[in-house]
Amino acid sequence: MGREVVEIGIEEVLDYGLELQIILEVMAPKQPNTGLFVGLNKGHVVTKKELAPRPSDRKGKSSKRDHFVKSIIREVAGFAPYEKRITELLKVGKDKRALKVAKRKLGTHKRAKKKREEMSSALRKMRSGGVGEKKKS
Repeated sequence: MGREVVEIGIEEVLDYGLELQIILEVMAPKQPNTGLFVGLNKGHVVTKKELAPRPSDRKGKSSKRDHFVKSIIREVAGFAPYEKRITELLKVGKDKRALKVAKRKLGTHKRAKKKREEMSSALRKMRSGGVGEKKKS
């Protein structure tokens, strides 16, 4: 009556996942409701209404104008002192310390990771821009 524990490797798990995906693709699409209150396709017959897109659907997407304004502000104002410190830490190669500094300033791990990535991309951009200027001289 005891349960049997079976050890399986990652290959079997991946194969099983693939089988599930194939089964889901092969399954028939849902049939329309019949109008009856019993059975597999029970329910009142209705026509789907096309809804206008909700404002909340585009939450988080920045428009071209917003992006342009932010880039101009960044160009004029430069980086905040804590952002400069993060770039210095990234230059030295202390990614983890940079993450800790960002987390302490921004409050959450997710924001800190995003800021670290932003600063490292800015650093990459500065390095590639600096190389281009040296070649022109």
